[in-house]
Amino acid sequence: MIPEDIAAADLDPEVRGELVSLARDQAESVARHLVAAGQIIDEDAELALQHAIAARRLASRIAVVREAVGLAAYAAGDWTTAIAELRTYHRMTGRQTHLAELADCERALGRPERAIDLYRGADVEKMDKAGAIELLIVAAGARGDLGQHDAAVAMLQVRELTGDEDAEWAARLRYAYADALLAAGRRDEAREWFARAAAVDEDQLTDAAERLLELDGVTLEGDEESDEDDDAEAGEGESGRAARDEYDDEDDDDLDVDDEDEDDEDEFEDDDERAGDERAEADEFEDDDDEDDDDLDVVQDDEDDDDLDVVEDDEDDDDFNVNGDDEDDDRPEDVAAKTATDKAGGKAEDRDDEDEPKRPRG
Repeated sequence: MIPEDIAAADLDPEVRGELVSLARDQAESVARHLVAAGQIIDEDAELALQHAIAARRLASRIAVVREAVGLAAYAAGDWTTAIAELRTYHRMTGRQTHLAELADCERALGRPERAIDLYRGADVEKMDKAGAIELLIVAAGARGDLGQHDAAVAMLQVRELTGDEDAEWAARLRYAYADALLAAGRRDEAREWFARAAAVDEDQLTDAAERLLELDGVTLEGDEESDEDDDAEAGEGESGRAARDEYDDEDDDDLDVDDEDEDDEDEFEDDDERAGDERAEADEFEDDDDEDDDDLDVVQDDEDDDDLDVVEDDEDDDDFNVNGDDEDDDRPEDVAAKTATDKAGGKAEDRDDEDEPKRPRG
């Protein structure tokens, strides 16, 4: 969404001239997107990139639009998109512009050799002075990436280093040279060139003044207060973390106690269940015993009844025998018959004795 206060007329007339091949409404929309991207690229590079991409959707064959997308992507740190768009711009125009941005993207992608190749292949005579100096600075940084610090120092020893102090690139070139000297271990020379860079850096494009103070061992009061605040915050952070850890430990202990209580309750419940099962089994056994006792009582009752019947039968027989004997003894005819029999037996025995021969006496 383009803000309403942005007008197509705000676009540079030379750039607007490249949009004449587009329809009127289309050209106006592209122009407004390019203006919006240019206005916020330093504050919000991501949003600037979105506006540039929106313009590319409407006019992908316009070189200035591809250039805008490439520069916005570079500002947003989208190195791959920046390389693709800027190379497309080069093919469409044949110009050797923004080579420093391309070389810097290669460094950012971990390809310093390609950045050096771009510097070597560039036609410096056809480049503007600012673009050529920027490409030189990037190439020297690529040498430093490769650990070639002395070579980086040598690359930056150009006549522009001590030349025009009012040039927009003067502060950056001196700063890059001082940084290369420091990396090469030439501390005193580095301090000198940081001072010379700070002297011409009226717009404070670099932090040369801070680097110079750092080499002199000077710490600004604001920096000390900031460090103290950071230490205090760190201490508070540690105390806060310690308090939270202690609170968490207490919560963990309480949780453990609760878990133990729950475990005890579970054990008690298990014991109660086991006791209930045992009682149920005992009741079953008692029921079985009762049934056995009932059966035993029945058997014993049957046996007792049988014994009682036997006893009663015996008693009846005895009574019958006794009564029968008594009745026989009391009958007179039975007594007379028995007496006659006994007498007859006695006479028979006497005859036997008479018939038996007598033994001769000796």
